Amino acid sequence: MKRYLFLLLLSLPAMISAQTIFDRPLSDRITGYDITSILDPVRHTVTGEMTAWWVNKSDKPVNDAMLHMYLNAFSSNKSSFASDGQWSPAGDEGWGYVMIKSIVDGHANDLKNAMRFVSPDDGNIYDRTVLQITLPVPVMPGDTLKLRIVYESKLPSPIIRTGYNEDFYFIGQWFPKFGVYETAGMRQREADGWNCHQFHPHSEFYSDYSVYNVSVTMPVEFVVSSGGILIEETDNGDSTKTIKWRAEDIVDFAWTAWPGYQVAKKKWRGVDITLLTSEKGFKVADNQFTAAINALEYLDARVGPYPWPHLTVVDPPVTGSGAGGMEYTTLFTSAGGGMVPSFLKMSESVTVHEFGHAYFMGILASNEFEEPWLDEGVNSYWEQRIVDASYGDGYGCFNLPFLKLSDSDQGRTSYISNPSKQSATNDLPSWMYPHDTYDMMSYSKTAVWLHTLEGLIGTQTMDNIFREYYRRWAFRHPSGRDFIAVVNDVVKNELGDRYGENMNWYFDQVLYGNEICDYRLSGIKNHKIRSYSGIVDGDSVTFKRSDRSGDTTYLSTVSIERAGGIMLPVKVLVHFDNGDEKTEEWDGKARYKDFEYTGTRQVTWAKIDPFDEIDLDVNRINNSWTENPRFTAARRMTDKFVYLMQMMISILTI
Repeated sequence: MKRYLFLLLLSLPAMISAQTIFDRPLSDRITGYDITSILDPVRHTVTGEMTAWWVNKSDKPVNDAMLHMYLNAFSSNKSSFASDGQWSPAGDEGWGYVMIKSIVDGHANDLKNAMRFVSPDDGNIYDRTVLQITLPVPVMPGDTLKLRIVYESKLPSPIIRTGYNEDFYFIGQWFPKFGVYETAGMRQREADGWNCHQFHPHSEFYSDYSVYNVSVTMPVEFVVSSGGILIEETDNGDSTKTIKWRAEDIVDFAWTAWPGYQVAKKKWRGVDITLLTSEKGFKVADNQFTAAINALEYLDARVGPYPWPHLTVVDPPVTGSGAGGMEYTTLFTSAGGGMVPSFLKMSESVTVHEFGHAYFMGILASNEFEEPWLDEGVNSYWEQRIVDASYGDGYGCFNLPFLKLSDSDQGRTSYISNPSKQSATNDLPSWMYPHDTYDMMSYSKTAVWLHTLEGLIGTQTMDNIFREYYRRWAFRHPSGRDFIAVVNDVVKNELGDRYGENMNWYFDQVLYGNEICDYRLSGIKNHKIRSYSGIVDGDSVTFKRSDRSGDTTYLSTVSIERAGGIMLPVKVLVHFDNGDEKTEEWDGKARYKDFEYTGTRQVTWAKIDPFDEIDLDVNRINNSWTENPRFTAARRMTDKFVYLMQMMISILTI
């Protein structure tokens, strides 16, 4: 009874405002936050109080609570986030922090002395991004922990994901936030416990689905929006205003404020789309709307429905560029609107990518700390499909008369050109990738082997995998092993034993292994099968030239080698001088394979992977061989030029 009375009291703010988004919750709603705050643009702080609640869904008492204190990543140069030199404050005012001024539980116990900072990932004594609280009263199974917290959050500058610059504010990871309490068996965990990692430069987030009631008071001149639905805006009569938002079943809540925002709105089916951008970006607002709607339609049709009735797209000004390219489920930031040549689809690609996180970070909330590929890599794969399907007749980056580049090829080049692509496996926690390989591994390599998987099993089966993945795991916390189980089930159901009992052999190589894929065509030979001439029993056998001219049968050999460690089935297209073509299939397991043909025709050229299904192949230049090579030098120069263009795009992209 006590539990249900408490839940009723928690629901009173929503009941009083008579504002709910969904008739039925999309998730278990294990956590929730009621936040009342004030933005001070002079001190660059957000202060106030919050009530945070967490429901113990396990079958054991829980004796502690763990909270993320993300803004403390910016509190010193020795935090795990800042210690590698990727961020330093802009002067003495640039430091950031989140400070708990008071904290009590639902039993009125003061918990201030029960707090301590811990560093579960690296033992860094200077890192203060994870807070552990020893509870005086254990949270029993089915009961709810309530924490009432008075806090002060100082925003960092320069902006990196969150912070301020001049009068621009992007406010994310800004309040004390529960980690995820995982029970045994969840994501293959062996025992119950909190999953609450430190904030690292290359880590993002992992959170429970929550309900948010957020109230912010700020100067009236600010134009604002958030990941929630606007409930009320009140002019306080003292040059300030108070805005109230509500959000349901999202894993994080972020908001932004800037006096210079221009606002545009559009509707897609039942979704209200709001765009906040600069004056320059406003002139190309349709580009942002089109990109977002392209992504909505594509993923809705091939993965599952977008469930929320609202979506906010933020295109920051130059002063806020550090906030670009980030995702918060129902709010995300793009980059470069109005500042990029129209033939480059960089801004559109960022918009598509960041929206895609609504699915693979939002609806399918995997653990990005521990398995970044399951969000960033999967999302990159879908971004590339959407961009290439939506722009440039398959050349989504740019399509010029003299130069074309697809978004998928741009991503593939990021992988194959990286000299450290064999330095680690693809399944490491985000902070453990060596030699600056996090981006290449988590984004590019994952997308490449997903494209290769699609090439092997077919696009329809690939889409069905993601439909089933969505059906099983929407508004839960899937792991990589859960995704693989879906792949195995769908491939088995649709393709039988074509690729064996399951696809584990594939993932063991591309995800859990560090070998590369490289098949090369090492040569073509055409030999006449001649009538006999030579020595018999010591007697000389003579022949006339006309005897040879009558030979019309050939033995043609196409030689293939596996130069890399990854073994995949491959196709080989063989072309003959009479116009005939034959597609061969090889399991790709041996180190070499010879295809032989006897007859009157000769092989003129051959090509491995003729339909470009194996994106993992790191060297496509050695995939073909012709008996009459032409324009080899020009082709190699073109390849180099495309690579240089890709590097320029990578530099421009946030």
